[in-house]
Order: sequence, then structure tokens, then C-alpha cells
Amino acid sequence: MIERPTDLRSGYPKGYKRKGTAASATTALNHTMSRMAATAALAALALLPACSAFGMAPVLGRVGSKSAVASKGGLSGRSPALRSPAAKSRRAAAQAAASPTMGYNVDLTGKVAFVAGVADSTGYGWAIAKQLANAGATIVIGTWPPVMNLFERGLSKGFGEDQKLLDGSDMKIAKIYPLDAMFSNPSEVPEDILNNKRYAGLEGYDIESCAAKVAADFGKIDILVHSLANGPEVTKPLLETSRAGYLAASSASAYSMVSLLQHFGPHMNAGGTALSLTFIASERVVPGYGGGMSSAKAQLESDTKTLAWEAGRRFGVRVNTISAGPLASR
Repeated sequence: MIERPTDLRSGYPKGYKRKGTAASATTALNHTMSRMAATAALAALALLPACSAFGMAPVLGRVGSKSAVASKGGLSGRSPALRSPAAKSRRAAAQAAASPTMGYNVDLTGKVAFVAGVADSTGYGWAIAKQLANAGATIVIGTWPPVMNLFERGLSKGFGEDQKLLDGSDMKIAKIYPLDAMFSNPSEVPEDILNNKRYAGLEGYDIESCAAKVAADFGKIDILVHSLANGPEVTKPLLETSRAGYLAASSASAYSMVSLLQHFGPHMNAGGTALSLTFIASERVVPGYGGGMSSAKAQLESDTKTLAWEAGRRFGVRVNTISAGPLASR
């Protein structure tokens, strides 16, 4: 199902100034980052294997009328009423005191989460990984090969506050794998990529090979996060987008989720869950988000429904996508 937090309209992208206000770029950025954390928290909540794993509504964000969290325990379809800032603050403080993990009674100790599409300490993929780590999950990352060395160097130096968990420790990543989601199996990797110096020294970065390596190292996983999107012509209006650019956006941003489930699904525990990230451009016109990316996000949302039906029966896992509304990822 499609999860849409509905209280994110006050978060503006970096540098945005609403007409008639004196909102600074710094304030707008703070709004964005706080809403980003809210979305990450909601994502982690959507990843829970069962409603019985937690006993309270989310502190951050508000779930829309169709909740993909669970169908038991009275949460499905519930839209909590808006509260005054003071009431929300008191409630958040009380819940934070009652639970050490982001306001939820969640324990993912022993669970393995594979997050595809993380290459730095910004963006939703990293934020979701942090929330899962806060709940005790083992974090495994799939990174685009050309930036893998840079990401590993950054981790070795540390990402400062971006890496801090709620208990004050640094988030640990159990292992990083090279992953290029444009290729489902080794036969799809073209010669120019095989001979590209940015891929030098790396192998097995297609989805099938990556899934096999993760399974060999960790056995079955419990959580699969698709934090992948790319459109080579995203700055072009749709009317100026080439067929190649349009199909590339669809391949990288939508079909990659299908392929991930094809190859990781057999290596997932029953009751596990898969999550992707969509965007408001799937249903609204967002100028500047072109190159077929709006179509790719709509395709991702449509595929999610079918994948939930098929993967649920074949692998015993749940499939969801969440949207951050109008917010950019960084």
C-alpha cells in the first residue's frame, strides 16, 4: 500500500521563502530535516513485521487514512486528530521517556535490514537505516559502485552527529556491498561498464549477485529497503525527454524494485517486509521533476500493489511504499 504522511506541508525545501513571510533558508532547512526524521520514523514503523510489535501511535508525523502499517490492533485506517503544540510536546516527551527507541516500543534485535541506495550520511535511506539501527536491527548497505570507496572513507572518518544513535553510540554498518540496480544479473552488464575505471576492482554488483552474497554472509534477511531513483534527463521537461532517458528513469527508479524482490525475496524470512520511497510527483505536477521521473514514481506505486499481492503469496513478505509529500531528499 501507499503511505502518505499528511502533516508535512509546513516543511519547505532548503532556501525556500514563502510569500509574505520572513522564513530564512536556515529555518526552512530545519523544517525539512525534522520532517525528514519524521518520514524516516514512519518508514521504520511501516517496516514492522506485525502490529503487535508496538503499543503506541507514532510520535513523529501523522499516518493518512489508508495505513499500510498493519491491519490488526486498531491502527489501520486511523488518522490521529491534530493536537495543540503544547499537547503534542507533552505527549512526545511522555512517549520518549517510556521507550528508548524513537517513541515506539520496537525491538528489532536479531533482524537484518538491507538498505539499497545509501552512499552518504544524508537522504532518506541513511535516515531510515539510523531508525532501524536505533531499534536494534543489523544494518547492511548496498552502494552504487563508483562512490563506494568514497562512502567507505567517510565511514572510516565518521559522519559526526549524522551517525549518532539515540544511545549516543555511532551507527554500525555490518557490511557494504557494491550494487548497481540498473543490472539484474551479470549478463546485463555491458562492456563499457566492465571496463570502466570507476568500477575497477569490483564485481558481483548486479542485483542477483548482490543478493546471493548477502544471503551467503547473513542468511535470510528481514527488511528490504529500496532507496533508489535516478533519471538522467530529470531536468528536462517531459515534452523534451528522449525515449532512452524515459526508459532509463523507469528502469532505475521502478523496475529496480521489481528486480530487488525477485532476487532478495527468496532470501527473506516469512513475515519480512520490503519498502520503497515514492514522491508527490506521481500524482501532481512538479515543475523541474522531469525526464520521466514522475512516470517512474507512478509506476513504482502501481507496481507496489501488485508486488504486495504476488510477493506476499510467494515469499510471505509485505510490500509498501511511502511518500514524503513535496520534500526533496537532500
